[in-house]
Amino acid sequence: MARFAALGLADPLLRVLKNRGYKAPTPIQAKAIPSALRGRDIVGIAQTGTGKTAAFALPMLQNIGRTRPETPPPTRGLVLCPTRELAVQTGKRFAAYGRQLTISSYVLYGGVPVEPQIAALERGVDIVVATPGRLRDLHRRGHVSLDRVAHVVLDEADRLLDQGFLDDIRRIVGALPRERQSMLFSATFPAGVERLAARLVRDPVRIHVGPVAKPVASARQQVLYVKQLDKPALTAHLVDRQPGRCLVFVRTKRGADRLCTLLQRAGVAADALHGDRSQAARSAVVQALREGATRVVVATDVAARGLDIAELDLVVNHDLPADPDTYVHRVGRVGRAGREGLALSLCDETTGGLLRDIERHTGAALTPNFAHPWHSHDAVPHADASGAARSGRRRKRSRRRR
Repeated sequence: MARFAALGLADPLLRVLKNRGYKAPTPIQAKAIPSALRGRDIVGIAQTGTGKTAAFALPMLQNIGRTRPETPPPTRGLVLCPTRELAVQTGKRFAAYGRQLTISSYVLYGGVPVEPQIAALERGVDIVVATPGRLRDLHRRGHVSLDRVAHVVLDEADRLLDQGFLDDIRRIVGALPRERQSMLFSATFPAGVERLAARLVRDPVRIHVGPVAKPVASARQQVLYVKQLDKPALTAHLVDRQPGRCLVFVRTKRGADRLCTLLQRAGVAADALHGDRSQAARSAVVQALREGATRVVVATDVAARGLDIAELDLVVNHDLPADPDTYVHRVGRVGRAGREGLALSLCDETTGGLLRDIERHTGAALTPNFAHPWHSHDAVPHADASGAARSGRRRKRSRRRR
């Protein structure tokens, strides 16, 4: 634990890290924690799965612990997350890291009864982890006060903007004290996030760990060229041969339910995760996957952020995403914290262009996987240069014949 101790963390936090098996800080933790402990504003750009939560949670817990305790405690720490799943996961991390500290935390999100959340806020909460919509609603109704917040974090800032939370964030930030520590973390840094950072932080420490918008190196990425009609059977074959836990991404909620039913009929312990399911059902699916009771989850991109399962072995992109950034976040579910994982993408005759967009965006060509009988050379245009050249020659010959 010498290297964590060198960052300036207090003994109670060091003991918790040791008990949880943390060996050494990740690059984002090593660079962010000392500055955060000194109260500096931070803009952190790092790939998913690199330890961003600990990079802001540990300093926040320590800094809040230095203040004089009050009864009931005012809310002094605030973390905004784009999804319920990420908020719940982050709340669990705060509870785990702060186990030896007298600091309370609570998670606020929509889709569940509001009365228990109001009751918790009335008792007093040191750190609130929330989705912007539910927090703004409770603040507007006078159930949560933000005028004592000294430390605020926007986690997965790019996703917060993608989810349409900009107006909520502006109003929440407007209710915060001017004198505060602000931290923004994101996997990518598009113009919208840059403008948000300019509004939120002052003279920040800028931390950029690794290439932007590239999956972690420990995730092996391969592509299978397959006819569109063969994709469900191939996905069933892939997850059946994979003994570990799998996450399968599809484009639509209806598609998730349909593929999940097919897998169940094939004898695979599978469940679906998407926005039409209740929050209680979604939480139960995630917990079952985490505990191994469910081996395969078929999900829309609601699960692409915030689903942190260390034992996840395989991601299958049954449907390629239209946005290359979404591909990065999907693949980021495996290979977390240095653990090896495999990401397989199915490319059919309609999605060759999406695959090329992903390869240009990430700067790497996906490795073709020739190990399965569904791999079709004829049905799907290859994304490599030679394939593009062959396609171009065919188009020229066709034009000459016309």
